[in-house]
Amino acid sequence: MGARGDKGRTHAPLQDLRFFITPAHACSYLPDRDAVTLFGDPAAPLDNTQYTLLSELGFRRSGEHIYRPHCPGCRACIPVRIPVAEFQPDRSQARTWRRNNDLRVSGQPAHYRAEHFELYQRYIRSRHPGGEMDDGDPRSYWRFVNAEWSDTWLYEFREGNRLVGVAVADRLHNGLSAVYTFFDPDLSKRALGVYAVLWEIEEARRLGLQWVYLGYWIRECRKMAYKDRYRPLECFLGQGWQRLPNL
Repeated sequence: MGARGDKGRTHAPLQDLRFFITPAHACSYLPDRDAVTLFGDPAAPLDNTQYTLLSELGFRRSGEHIYRPHCPGCRACIPVRIPVAEFQPDRSQARTWRRNNDLRVSGQPAHYRAEHFELYQRYIRSRHPGGEMDDGDPRSYWRFVNAEWSDTWLYEFREGNRLVGVAVADRLHNGLSAVYTFFDPDLSKRALGVYAVLWEIEEARRLGLQWVYLGYWIRECRKMAYKDRYRPLECFLGQGWQRLPNL
């Protein structure tokens, strides 16, 4: 399962795609709130051009599904992206970069590997035990990571021959979309989550891409609030992308 691209595929214009909303359900990030999700028609064939355009409108991918929060009266989930040409690491990020210089990183088109799944299980059971993603089923993992229509790459981080992290990223026409990162939970001192984002920024530069899409920044949620540490940062507020001011 490698890079798919758009060759030989004919799809409806973006304005012809149908979208649906879910019933209200418990919010995964803010426990005192309900959430509503806007999602693209699961039966509609997509390609990387449409995916890029939807990313520019604040949508994200989870498996084959394209979605965006659509909660009445709540705008806590803000799509953010890093303009890679302007990014400069702060002191803490620079230290993390140097700390991980011994790692070997390689990218490969999406293909299921048992070694990746084993590391993913360790990560989920340490960070999110008992959650929806902690079901031990490799098929569930692969449905979450992969989409047949996206140009998905798996970036391996190795300490010698030992796999210590995997960053799942989609190559869009104008950027990298950071889908998910998982790593050895015993290596917290390496700050591999931070290092993966820094590495994706450098990879986007190498590929001549403009942005790294980081998904949703949620100021009130500790596990999602870290994203505003990457500066400069652009946020999508419904009418276009704006630079997030320094606070």
